[in-house]
Amino acid sequence: MTPGVSDPPSGRRKPKNRSQQSVRRPTRESYSTRTIHFESGDASCVGTLYLPARPDTPPVVVMAHGLGMWRSFGLPAIAERFAEAGYAAFLFDFRHHGDSGGEPRGLVSPAAQCTDYEAAIEVMVATDDVDSNRLVLWGYSLSGGHVLSVAAANFRVAGVIATVPFVDGRSELKRLLRTPKTLLKATAAGVHDRVGRRVGLGRAVRIVDDPDGFGVITTPGAKRAIFDLIDRESNWRNAVPARIFLDLPRYRPISTVDEIRCPTLVIGGRDDQIVPASGPETAADAIASSTYIELPADHLSLLAEDFDTVVDHQLAFLRSTVAHR
Repeated sequence: MTPGVSDPPSGRRKPKNRSQQSVRRPTRESYSTRTIHFESGDASCVGTLYLPARPDTPPVVVMAHGLGMWRSFGLPAIAERFAEAGYAAFLFDFRHHGDSGGEPRGLVSPAAQCTDYEAAIEVMVATDDVDSNRLVLWGYSLSGGHVLSVAAANFRVAGVIATVPFVDGRSELKRLLRTPKTLLKATAAGVHDRVGRRVGLGRAVRIVDDPDGFGVITTPGAKRAIFDLIDRESNWRNAVPARIFLDLPRYRPISTVDEIRCPTLVIGGRDDQIVPASGPETAADAIASSTYIELPADHLSLLAEDFDTVVDHQLAFLRSTVAHR
């Protein structure tokens, strides 16, 4: 038994979210799950390992969600498809999110989350049931940037799947400069949180809000689409410590992608207003062994109405990169 592994959860799946009600779910006979606890930094993280019925020692995909989201929000359907196709998937919550520990709740720190990915890799290296020599990192949105950053420094990674990855905080800052009042408000909120948190007076902001509201994401239609991903029984809060406004502009995975040496699949959305396709495409161009696919989709449709198309591309990449032995 691998240290940190708890008893398998019951056969009942997490409650379905509204956006994926029509998504085909594999039968439970095609895979099994177990919960794994592991340490990262100053907190304990929790993940679910999806193991295919065969082969005995499959390749493994290490997965986590995007900005402020939990592992149960739309990603189990992807992990199940991977397991059905013969690939293990380790889907975990970052520190401060979901079932993982860490205070304050909801904190998004790019540096800490990259460390969480590194810790998750170590857990899979120590797990006898998977082939960690064929380990692929998977990320979406902000975590798509994380997997690019981690792969640039970790040469044990056999492949990377980055879907609509956030790659350049500097470009996001330039976008904010077009609305000086919003930039000033965001900066003030970030400073308030960073300074005030030391004396218990932190500031939180919405992760997603209406276009005329104040949140990290205010793209038209994003609020409804994100809420549709949330499990009906979840106690998730639409809030994140406001220091995110100070951290994101300095986060630039694109600055190190040229150091990635493993095959990499980058998927962009032609209609993506949250992470415009130009960023992922530029990142892919800088990676020595990359495949870039741009779909007629937006940032959130990739987990909903365009789900099957995206997963098919990802499975094709897995077959070509870490095919079964």
